[in-house]
Amino acid sequence: MGDDTTVNRVWTLPNVLSMVRLAGVPLFLWLVLGPEADLLALGVLMLSGVTDFLDGYLARRLGQTSVLGQVLDPVADRLYILAVVVGLALRDIVPWWVALSLPLRDLLLWGLVPLLRTRGYSALPVHFLGKAATFNLLYAFPLLLLGDGSGTVATLAQVFGWAFAIWGIALYWWAGILYAWEVRNLLRTTERPARTSDA
Repeated sequence: MGDDTTVNRVWTLPNVLSMVRLAGVPLFLWLVLGPEADLLALGVLMLSGVTDFLDGYLARRLGQTSVLGQVLDPVADRLYILAVVVGLALRDIVPWWVALSLPLRDLLLWGLVPLLRTRGYSALPVHFLGKAATFNLLYAFPLLLLGDGSGTVATLAQVFGWAFAIWGIALYWWAGILYAWEVRNLLRTTERPARTSDA
């Protein structure tokens, strides 16, 4: 973590890369649902993956870790996952249960945030399983998009895409259950923080 000035900065190189990633979300949806330019949409996803790696790497390398960056990175990941599953569901590439299962898990976890705040926490550390799930899903959906066609490449992309998707969804929910369990344990073992008096 950098000094207080860096921690509270907005315009750092890692944050700019995260903002570029976020700008790609509506672009991806338009490419998939409008002209159905799947190769260009895949290019946007690939660029998102590169910037996802670079923003974290540069934040550590340059000492530009910031509060905003710690928020933007997971938000961008979840928005990409949501945009991709909705886009693929509207194209009938994946069934709607896939598209609904991922945001449903996030909604359930967001519902735990008020409970965390009663113990003085805004969030718990990201679990390794959550990172593994995101990794699987960010590989799965581009492959499923590539598999929306005919030929050997499309068939292989669909097979590997569904393998990544099934593992990703399972890990996503497993990580969510572990997170909920950690919140439960925190509520049982941690007292509410004492309120300071203004007097």
